[in-house]
Amino acid sequence: MMKRSSIPVATGLYVNYLLFGMFNIMLASHMSFLTEHLHTDQAGISLLVSAMGFGRLFTLYISGVLSDRYGRKPFIVAAGLLMAVFLVGIPLSPTFEMAMVLAVLAGVANSFLDSGTYPALIEAFPQSSGSATVLVRGFISIGAAFLPLMIIFFMNHDIFYGFSFFIPALIFALNAVYLFRMKFPDMRVQPTKEQSGGTTVSSAEQTGNLKADDASKPRFWQEGVCLILLGFTGPTLLYIVQLWLPTFGQQFIGMTESESLRLLVYYNMGSLVSVFVLVIVLRKWVKPVHIILIYPCISLLAFGALLLFKSGAAAIICASVIGFSISGVLQLTLTVMSEFFSQRKGQITGFIYTATSLSYTLIPVFTGFLLKHSQISSVFMLAIIVNVLGIGLAVFVNFRYSVVFPAKRELSPQIVLDTK
Repeated sequence: MMKRSSIPVATGLYVNYLLFGMFNIMLASHMSFLTEHLHTDQAGISLLVSAMGFGRLFTLYISGVLSDRYGRKPFIVAAGLLMAVFLVGIPLSPTFEMAMVLAVLAGVANSFLDSGTYPALIEAFPQSSGSATVLVRGFISIGAAFLPLMIIFFMNHDIFYGFSFFIPALIFALNAVYLFRMKFPDMRVQPTKEQSGGTTVSSAEQTGNLKADDASKPRFWQEGVCLILLGFTGPTLLYIVQLWLPTFGQQFIGMTESESLRLLVYYNMGSLVSVFVLVIVLRKWVKPVHIILIYPCISLLAFGALLLFKSGAAAIICASVIGFSISGVLQLTLTVMSEFFSQRKGQITGFIYTATSLSYTLIPVFTGFLLKHSQISSVFMLAIIVNVLGIGLAVFVNFRYSVVFPAKRELSPQIVLDTK
């Protein structure tokens, strides 16, 4: 049951993530404009993206601790204001060095937003925390699909590209003021057991686990490490696509700039469809551990087809399929990790998100370097290699799952879908 009194606060939180969907692909969508404005190249823009990951990596843990101590509102409001500063500052930045400072601040804002919003939603809707948080991914996809359309409109009407930065910045700032005036839910509220993201195990299963031999006990240095590595490979594929898909469309397929930007629209529409599909299939037919293997297999075929068939129509189909098959893998990895190590949810979440932040920090720099010394196709060959690695890890995790939970019934844990 959703509390009506929490809906105004939740509305502001969802608006933030709709804007974040735009924010997340802003630099990649303005690659050509920014390389000229900042007197750099594509590798330089990828370095800006990496600086955002750096800012997030080194503030993620501390922002979560402070959010628990001082409340959600200060961090969510600060995140909106810092993102507004970044969005206004980038198109007006006189130097590349200034843009780097702004990018680090944007990474800090990202960690503030995450550490405040997800707990706030759980506290706002303790009876339906899974449903409340799954909507975040949907709003991110909507924002990310809308931004390229706005850029194309400005391009067709010869409007300064900076306005696609300024409009989200203005809404971020206004929304921060709106949330500052709102009363946030009580931090002492806890989600119910059924909605908390864990899996309820029967007493018989618990007894069986106690009697299990060593081979059937979860092993952190086996499936645990594999799941942490999946926390790196999944976001790596996501960032390669979000950062370099428009460039791939222009340089490899021969699309115009506006046509290549539309690939991001199709990618995000596929991601949005995936959110609703996952909510349905995970309730009735498929376990999360199976999805983390099935989805990478689908994305591998799509990446291969993207490189094999050099046509606009094939690129549109592949972009949609990639968006569909990448979405939710990270969050399902967290769910599976929680099943294996149910007594260490906070710790293992920290491990996986650290791997994710490392991906956000390292991959933009590495792919920028790769593109500087090779062609754009090499970046997507890297995606295929990472994808194959992810499949191998998922195969082992599925094997270990069948050993640790040999008679596990079909369960339907609530899935918390995230943006990274």
